[in-house]
Amino acid sequence: MDAAIIAELQARVRPDDDLWVLGDFAVSKATATQRTEVRGIFDAIPGRKHLVLGNHDRAWIRDLPWDSMSQMADIVVDGRRLFLCHYPMVTFPGARRGALQLFGHVHQNWRGSRNSVNVGVDMWDFRPVTLPEIDERARFLPVNKHWDEVEPGCPLSAEVGD
Repeated sequence: MDAAIIAELQARVRPDDDLWVLGDFAVSKATATQRTEVRGIFDAIPGRKHLVLGNHDRAWIRDLPWDSMSQMADIVVDGRRLFLCHYPMVTFPGARRGALQLFGHVHQNWRGSRNSVNVGVDMWDFRPVTLPEIDERARFLPVNKHWDEVEPGCPLSAEVGD
């Protein structure tokens, strides 16, 4: 599995790209040998690597030479506001203005909703995904059933970003 993920990353991520890992980069408890293997995997990944911390990112994972590390990130990609967190959220900064929240954590238990999309590699054939791919999937996800409770009077259109 590791080799397949590395191959996908090397095929899709260029050296000048920003790669956002939304937590749980590797197993949290690892032997010294496994930690050395994880460092080799880290070094084989192209691009600038950013870690949004997950619940399994222990000190030895945080000690890898990440380009940035944070609990959450609020970024703009191709003019689109993205709010990144390891955990799924019902509402988040920019939610009323077409932002998209990206998360992992729940693995294959939930694909997400129209404006909050699971981007964990196990949901995407173990490959990194681009914003157009995420937007396309989001178009077909349901509106979160709690949206009207937490954001009353704020309609969520059929198209993300409308």
